[in-house]
Amino acid sequence: MNSNLQGVKQKSLSQRYFCEKKKAKEREKWNNKVEFILSVVGGIIGLGNVWRFPYLCYKNGGGAFLIPYFLFLFTCGIPVFFLEVVLGQYTSQGGITAWRKICPLFEGIGYGTILIDLYLVTYYIIILTWSTFYLFNSFFAELPWTRCGQQWNTDNCVEFAKNSSAGNWTKGENATMPVIEFWEKRVLRLSAGIDHVGTIHWQLALCLLLIWIICFFCIWKGVKSTGKVVYFTATFPYVMLSILLIRGLTLPGAADGVKFYLSPDISRLADPQVWMDAGTQILFSFAVCLGSLIALGSYNDFNNNCYRDCLFMCALNSGTSFISGFAIFSVLGFMALEEGVPISDVATSGPGLAFIVYPKAITLIPFPQLWACLFFIMIILLGLDSQFVGIEALATAITDMFPVISQRKFSRMIIIIGISTFSFSIGLLMLTEGGVYIFQLFDTYAVSGTSVLLLALFETTCVSWVYAHSSPHSSG
Repeated sequence: MNSNLQGVKQKSLSQRYFCEKKKAKEREKWNNKVEFILSVVGGIIGLGNVWRFPYLCYKNGGGAFLIPYFLFLFTCGIPVFFLEVVLGQYTSQGGITAWRKICPLFEGIGYGTILIDLYLVTYYIIILTWSTFYLFNSFFAELPWTRCGQQWNTDNCVEFAKNSSAGNWTKGENATMPVIEFWEKRVLRLSAGIDHVGTIHWQLALCLLLIWIICFFCIWKGVKSTGKVVYFTATFPYVMLSILLIRGLTLPGAADGVKFYLSPDISRLADPQVWMDAGTQILFSFAVCLGSLIALGSYNDFNNNCYRDCLFMCALNSGTSFISGFAIFSVLGFMALEEGVPISDVATSGPGLAFIVYPKAITLIPFPQLWACLFFIMIILLGLDSQFVGIEALATAITDMFPVISQRKFSRMIIIIGISTFSFSIGLLMLTEGGVYIFQLFDTYAVSGTSVLLLALFETTCVSWVYAHSSPHSSG
C-alpha cells in the first residue's frame, strides 16, 4: 500500500516537473543569461547604492556598520533574493500568479508587492525628472546654481567664497547659497506646505514626459527589447562611477573624506536604529518584495543555475554600494576642505546629496560642466534600469493574470501605455509647487522598510511553513 502510494506521488512529481518544463518553453525567454543578469543588476543597483548606503555607513558607526549590514546580507538579503528568483523561474509566472500557483491562500502577497511596485515607479521617476532638468542646465557656459543674481534668487542669496574659514555664505541669519535657491526656487518652486499645491512646473513636466517615452520604447516589446537596452544602461553607470571615483580620490582632502566614511565606532552597535537601518537598506537595495525579481526570473530556462547567478548579483550589489562610498565621500572631503567646515556638516543622504551637496562640490572642481554632465548621466542611467524593471514587473503580472487578453496583438503595448499614462498623471502632482511634499509621503510611507519587511516575512512564511509542508516534496 505504501509502495503504491509512494509510486503515485513520484509519478505526480514527474508529471508536475515535465508540465512546468513544457510551460516554461512556451514562455518568452531571455536570449542568453547575460541579458537576465544585466536586467536584474540594473534593477537592484540604483540610487540607493549611491546616495543612501554611504550616508548610512557614516551615520551608523562607519566601518562598524558593516557588521549588521553583512549579517542581514547573509541571513535575510540573499535568501529572500534567491527565493524570489527561484519562485519566478519555477512557476514561469509574474508577481501575482506565482503566489496563486503555489499557495492561493497567500495570493495577497502578490497584490501587495505589485501595489508597492506601482507606487515605486510613480514616484521614483520623479528623481529622474529632476536629474534630467539638471543635466540640461549643465550645458550652460556657467552652471546656473553657481552664482546669485538669477531671476529666481532672493536678496538672501550669498555666494560661497573658496577657502574661507567661515564661509561667507553663512553670514546673516537668513542667508542661503545659490545652489540651495536653485533647487528650491528654480527646480521645485517650493510652496509653504502640502496644502499649497500651486501650479505644475511645465519644464519638469516635459522632462517627465521624455523619461516616460524613453521607458516605453525600451521595454514595450518585452524581454527581447529590455534585454538589449540593459547592455548599455546597466554597464555605463559603472564607467561613470569609475571616472568620478578616480577624480574624487585625486582631490585635496579626499583622504579625510574616506577616513571619515570608514572610521569605526563600535559603540553605535548598541543602538537598535543602526540594526534597523542595516536591515532596511538590504531589503531596499536588493529590490525584494516588489515582484520584479519574480517577473525577471520567470523568463529564465527551467533548469537555469539561478543559485550561482544570485550569489554573483548580490555580491555585485553590495560591492557597488561600498565602492560608491569612496566616490561620494572623497568629494565631500574635498568640499569640506574648501569650505573650512567639518565633513559632518556637508554629509547628507537622498535628494539633498544629489541636488545640493554634489552640485555644489562640482562647482569647486575645474571644468564643472563636464563633471556635472557625468554625474547626472550616471544618476539617470542608474534610475532608468530600476524603472525598466519596475514597469516590467507590473506588465508581466497583468499579462499573466489575463492570459487571453495578453495573446492579442499589441496587448502588451496597450498595457504599458496604460501604466505609463496613469503613473505620469499621478507624477504631475509631484511637479507642482507643493509636489515635493507628496513625493516625500510616497518615499516615506508607500515604499518604506516596514511594509517591505512585513511582505518579506509573509513570503518566507508561505514558502517555508505552508507550501513546503503541503506540497508532495515534503512527503517522505
